[in-house]
Amino acid sequence: MRILLFVFSIMLAGVGFSGCDNAKVENPGKAKNAKVVFLHHSTGGVIWRVENSLWARVKRKIGFETGIPRWFEKYNKQNETNYQVIEMNFPKRDPYGWNNYPYDYYNIWVKNGHQDYFMEEPTLKTLTADYDVVIFKHCFPSSDIVFDVQPDVDSDVKSVENYKLQYEALKKEMHKYPDTKFLLWTPPALVEAVTTPEAARAATEFSMWVLEDWDQPDDNIFLWDFRTLETEGGIYLAPENAAGERDSHPSYSFAKRIYPLFARRIVEVIEHESRNVK
Repeated sequence: MRILLFVFSIMLAGVGFSGCDNAKVENPGKAKNAKVVFLHHSTGGVIWRVENSLWARVKRKIGFETGIPRWFEKYNKQNETNYQVIEMNFPKRDPYGWNNYPYDYYNIWVKNGHQDYFMEEPTLKTLTADYDVVIFKHCFPSSDIVFDVQPDVDSDVKSVENYKLQYEALKKEMHKYPDTKFLLWTPPALVEAVTTPEAARAATEFSMWVLEDWDQPDDNIFLWDFRTLETEGGIYLAPENAAGERDSHPSYSFAKRIYPLFARRIVEVIEHESRNVK
């Protein structure tokens, strides 16, 4: 199954390797307007901006968009759509803290989801009122798996058992908002130098559980298999896709190859009214 998923991901990747080429889509019944928010930290930022030079950063500062924003500028123009896709650091460093692991989404959206905000972070009550699509992900330390702990949905310990409990609770919470679509990345991987084979295998197996067991058809939750693209079917972030030997951020070259896949996945989710694109 892993090999099949890898091959499928590479086939998809071939669509995006040509860069930011937005083909016009003839679909008269598709949505024309959508508001989308991408909740992320640094790994997501690399894919979002796709920049590695001072000149690229200067261009963005003076209003010339790069990466995902630029892709959607072109897509909207070519397809006469108005897809507003923005980014948001979630959670912020203060006051909640720079943690976006399964526990933190559970803590903010489920445990405290009856509020509009928790520690200044929007819960689903607020996000679903403002956006048609909510995209979220974890940072790569989510793959730093701990073993031999008692499962506890209220624990921030990074164990597969805790993750599964938190994901089940998150799914129930997202199902409360059927008019909003959610797009979740599979968890980013770690480079081999900073993890163990046991932790890498466990993180990979959790990702497979998300894809094969947790996900269900015909609901409002969609997936993007970022991890398989990163690992190329293995259990570690492939060296050529990493920012450094001990740095598990994506490399610029990897981000440049795959950001169109992310953009196209967002479009698929926006435009697929029956919500069964998985």
